[in-house]
Amino acid sequence: MADYDAIIVGSGCAGAIAAYELAKADKTVLVVERGNFAGSKNMTGGRLYLHSLKEVFPNCAEEAPLERRIAHERISLMTSDASFTVDFSSNEMLKDGQDSYSVLRASLDQWLAEQAEEAGADYIYGITVEELVKDGSKVIGIRAGDDEITGEVVLLCDGANSLLAESAVGFQRPKASTLAVGIKQVIEIPASVIEDRVLAGEGEGAAWLFVGDVTKGHVGGGFMYTNKDSVSLGIVATISDLATSSTPIYQMLEDFKAHPAIKPLIKGGKVLEHSGHMVPEGGRNTMPKLVGDGVMIVGDSAMMCMNLGYMIRGMDFAIAAGMHAGRSAVEALDAGDTSAQGLAGYISALENSFVLKDLEQFKRFPHFMESTTRIFNEYPVLVRDVFNKLFVVDGSPVAPIKRSMMPLVKKIGFGKLFKDARGGMKAL
Repeated sequence: MADYDAIIVGSGCAGAIAAYELAKADKTVLVVERGNFAGSKNMTGGRLYLHSLKEVFPNCAEEAPLERRIAHERISLMTSDASFTVDFSSNEMLKDGQDSYSVLRASLDQWLAEQAEEAGADYIYGITVEELVKDGSKVIGIRAGDDEITGEVVLLCDGANSLLAESAVGFQRPKASTLAVGIKQVIEIPASVIEDRVLAGEGEGAAWLFVGDVTKGHVGGGFMYTNKDSVSLGIVATISDLATSSTPIYQMLEDFKAHPAIKPLIKGGKVLEHSGHMVPEGGRNTMPKLVGDGVMIVGDSAMMCMNLGYMIRGMDFAIAAGMHAGRSAVEALDAGDTSAQGLAGYISALENSFVLKDLEQFKRFPHFMESTTRIFNEYPVLVRDVFNKLFVVDGSPVAPIKRSMMPLVKKIGFGKLFKDARGGMKAL
């Protein structure tokens, strides 16, 4: 007999939710987390679309350690000397089921782990799972140090670039072009100052994305999320493209902080945290098999992340996947069949949910973004030059707009503009 019904590797959003679902169904569950506490290894400072968490915890808006409700969507195109920003707000964003919040994962992950433990899950912290224990092709447990622990099913929730997925389902390590590196600082700023600077109401904030000079024209972008009394400020850049940059990412972050559009927003702030992490960005086309005999792949381990430039999603995918993985594992355990076929209900559940439907819908976008580098260099410059022509007055006679704009557009070329617009629409 196995030591546990289920063993879960990693206690991020996916792992903790799966553990909760299994434990509340009276299954014996062990969660092994290599950090000293849940969330200690997670650098995500971002936004959580709350719909997925409400499926598991209906009162999470009141009970979970959320930061600010997102009331503003902002996107900025930046050059070294200019910034063009679109600021969108809508009552639709604030409605129940459509709302989202900034979160600090160190707090959120600890709360999720507490829910799993209260439901009956066992936790071990500070231990790295070095390999899977197998009986032929079937995963039957884990090995960590000198300890071997067996389980009827093992759920891999160990994040991007999983060290165990290859042994589990033959998944080859992701290519550098499908992974990004993220670097982030949490900067302490008084709550009232945050609200004044981002022009938000009490308890409300902004999700702000940046493209262009923030990554020195390389594939990627910057972000700022307003928390209760801090901001999460950082950069995410594709590893393969970043390798060609003469500017290391840590210097990109310092330059970003010093940019005229950013410096006033963080003035007087104190850096509380500095961290880095790998982020999966390949989307649907780079996902592994989700089940094998005795094993399931969940969340970032399964490359369940989507960067559309104007929107970044991953946490809501991980939470929903953790929920479906936990519930499907319960069904398989009850049926006495934890083979790949017995665990296939997990795949069906994801196919019928927003998770795989959304990832399938936008599966072409990662390639479009990677191959259309003008988004990160030429277009921010074009926007800057266009608006300089519109707004700068120096006493010289003003030329007709058509005459002043045409030379700027011709620098890129109408053919390239049309090609990129068409490619973007097809990818979306």
